[in-house]
Amino acid sequence: MDVMPLLLLVAGSAAFAAAARRTPVPAPLLLVAVGLVVSYIPGIPDYTLDPEVVLPLLLPPLLYTSASDSSYLDLRAQLRPVALLSVGYVLFATFVVGWAVYLIVPGMPLPAALVLGAVVAPPDAVAATAVARRVGLPSRITTILQGESLLNDATAITAYKVALAAAVGEGATWAGGIEEFLLAAVGGVGVGLILMAPLHWLRTHLKEPLLQNTLSLLIPFVAYGVAEQFHASGVLAVVVVALYLGHRAWEVDFATRLQEEAVWKMVAFILESAVFALIGLQLPIVLKGLGQYQGVQAAWYAVAVFLVVVAARFAWVYPAAFLPRILSSRIRDREANPTWKGAMVTSWAGMRGVVSLAIAFSIPVTVHGGGAFPHRNLILFLTFTTVIGTLVVQGLTLPPLIHRLDFPGRDPQTETLAEANAQAQASRSAEARLDELLSDDRNDLPPPLADRLRSVLERRRNAVWERLGQTNPVTGESVDDTYRRLSREMISAERTVFVRLRDHRYIDDEMLRTLLRRLDLEEAAAYREAG
Repeated sequence: MDVMPLLLLVAGSAAFAAAARRTPVPAPLLLVAVGLVVSYIPGIPDYTLDPEVVLPLLLPPLLYTSASDSSYLDLRAQLRPVALLSVGYVLFATFVVGWAVYLIVPGMPLPAALVLGAVVAPPDAVAATAVARRVGLPSRITTILQGESLLNDATAITAYKVALAAAVGEGATWAGGIEEFLLAAVGGVGVGLILMAPLHWLRTHLKEPLLQNTLSLLIPFVAYGVAEQFHASGVLAVVVVALYLGHRAWEVDFATRLQEEAVWKMVAFILESAVFALIGLQLPIVLKGLGQYQGVQAAWYAVAVFLVVVAARFAWVYPAAFLPRILSSRIRDREANPTWKGAMVTSWAGMRGVVSLAIAFSIPVTVHGGGAFPHRNLILFLTFTTVIGTLVVQGLTLPPLIHRLDFPGRDPQTETLAEANAQAQASRSAEARLDELLSDDRNDLPPPLADRLRSVLERRRNAVWERLGQTNPVTGESVDDTYRRLSREMISAERTVFVRLRDHRYIDDEMLRTLLRRLDLEEAAAYREAG
């Protein structure tokens, strides 16, 4: 097996994703653009999206890291709008886009058109979260978009399977489609509910951080694989498990949390970067198989499908946002007003991504009886252009749209005050517990050590309040920044001495690693303590 193409993909996409942080262009868009350009450089390998790789190997970890970083409580509070988008909108878009394509493309059978509708219906989890992080959407809208993108793949994949069965001649029925959807949804959630408690028990009872992190990396694949074995939704199983484990992450050992956070950040960065680069790299492969559809005709179909996809989201989001409030006083009382601005951003933030392309590439070449799948190459092309169109057009215009709509930003001072009050309550509890422990003869400590525990506690309590203080007139730093800088300088001085002692053979490398790890943990603690 030639590993160089894979190494080039990972290294190149990571490099451009890192470079994107220095530009105003979101990393996903830059990576797609680079992929489009690179795909035509002579000698570049063909990076064909294999659904057998993307769906079971790339999708689970991306869903897992996104879901585990989400808030279970926030998602539960927005469950109704999330469900309307992740289920209702996906089915609505499947039928609207499918019917439009059936009317636009001469000779396109309705089942094949519905296959395309299901393929392009779901906004992508990776695209939504990547752009949302960059543009700083209001928290309620971010929660709704994240919840939608986490759950809608299950609806889309099920709708695709039903439409595909009809297209290849398996005689799909409405009753069969509803049955398959219920099996996928209920089964996926059920598998997640069954797995989440045992997996959490394992995480909290394994004492070795390396084993705990190995388990963490395996969890999304286990949840996805078990659900798929029972013909249930692996997507929903991963999301349910990840939300539960993320909600109870505080029960896991601190060393595991530190390692796990670093590991998953690296995994998410690599996979997200590679996924968006892969999207752009599909252009030659898609064009090569386009066949009879060329030039102006293909461009017209692409523009028409893109416009229908965008219009369908507006046609669903605005009624779904406001009709329930008009019809139900309970919803008006319990839920915040989404406002026309919120509905506008939700409507426009419908970027498609790699899942749509992976599903499209899984369309079989032939139907039952041996005939060619109708318009398969055109479906691949229209999926690709819709993904690129939504990423580029909506992705580039979403930040200025949010700025133009002038959403109220987050108030740093209010958030800092809330953090300080929370820290003050926790510190009072910790101080009472310390007094209780020190009153026991079994916990007798010399006064300097007891004072050190109290000073650390006091430092944590005061650190947040100091962020509200004035800056140093000489350096421009806050007290918080100065504390962090001085801590780093002190630790750096210690680190230099340890290395010099190793170089003079006073200590060996094993002892050096032990001492450096201790300093690293102290530096991390000082950094977090200072905010």
